[in-house]
Amino acid sequence: MNTSSTIRGLAALALAALASCASYGDKTEDALAAFRRGDVDEAVQEYQDACDSAFLRGAETGTVLMAAGRWSEARGAFEAAQGAVDELEAKALVSVSDLSASLASWALNDTSLPYQGEGFERVYLHACMALCYLAEGSLQDVFVEARLTNRLLETEEELYEREYAAGGLGHFLSAITYELLGEKDEAYIDYRRMADKGVGTELAGPALVRLARDLGRGDDLPLWEARFGAVTSPPRNAASVVVIAGVGLAPYKEEQGLALQTPDGLLSVVAPKLQRRGQPVGNVRLVANGTATLRTARIEEIHDVAEENLDDRLLKIATKSIARSVAKRELTKSLSDDHGILGRVAGDLFTAISERADLRFWQTLPDSWQAGRLFLEPGTHDLRLDAGPAGSADLGSFDLQPGETMFVIARTVDLQLFAHAV
Repeated sequence: MNTSSTIRGLAALALAALASCASYGDKTEDALAAFRRGDVDEAVQEYQDACDSAFLRGAETGTVLMAAGRWSEARGAFEAAQGAVDELEAKALVSVSDLSASLASWALNDTSLPYQGEGFERVYLHACMALCYLAEGSLQDVFVEARLTNRLLETEEELYEREYAAGGLGHFLSAITYELLGEKDEAYIDYRRMADKGVGTELAGPALVRLARDLGRGDDLPLWEARFGAVTSPPRNAASVVVIAGVGLAPYKEEQGLALQTPDGLLSVVAPKLQRRGQPVGNVRLVANGTATLRTARIEEIHDVAEENLDDRLLKIATKSIARSVAKRELTKSLSDDHGILGRVAGDLFTAISERADLRFWQTLPDSWQAGRLFLEPGTHDLRLDAGPAGSADLGSFDLQPGETMFVIARTVDLQLFAHAV
């Protein structure tokens, strides 16, 4: 092959790589902007158009629809995302398509592979489906998804030999559902797991004290009271309102890397890093009859979980980037030997353009999951949800029966508040 055709071929590869260089954040900028200003339909359409990953397309649109209280549509989107993951996992370990994708990831960059979601993202996918089922009143399906949430998390922890500060949402949903069904022993187990992990203890602690009394667990009660205080139990016939809120926006990924010019060509090593967004809302507050209030407590910090998970994968990411860069440097050296300065420039340019970190991320997730429970006397109550700078929402007037539990599912995004009484 002559010099000009070689350079043209490499230039074509470089241009192809350049065409795919726009980051996920760049491609979905308009979609996220629509969500941040509260335009749900526009955000859904933009994500459907911009996402080339079936997992992210379903996850992003599902989160937006869930914020709007469109539960069945949201669940359908989440199921589509899960279906994309199931299909990829069900493929044979070695096939022509998988081999091609793997080779592309080593030759170009990690974005050449289909995005299946990180392990913690697949955990939250099931948690979101559980929330949708809760809103629809399908309690058995809440159990299924909450259990999957916790099992997948345990798998991630076993894989990386680390206990993540996660699982609060899954265990809380499971515990609350057990309480609705009158299975206090099972609820007690979930609350205890939250306490053992140190997630959502502001909620789990009082619940453990209350349930230890109800269940006659005299050996446990002094331990819980010493740790969480002698919490006053609500009256036997009390009604309650449970608030579950996603607050803020999840972090985003940026590229970090090192470029080193060597005698044989450019070496470029890249990896993603997480950047936390500013969060104007710290928590939300439920107001009953203008006086009785609760503030939500954090049961899961998504930024912390994502950062721990990324730390566990950084060595593998950097190793692949180094291996790719070394291979590209060998190509540059060969081009330089055969075609002189033009070959060297073409090889270095190809390396610089093609070595890119994978910045894909489920960006519509909240920054934190929060929850709270307010016990009230049976009767009619006017309820309002306040979110500080994001405003407030009058939920309405509700006649709560003895022992009844109602839910408020909420989401804040910048200065937008979405709130739904279930």
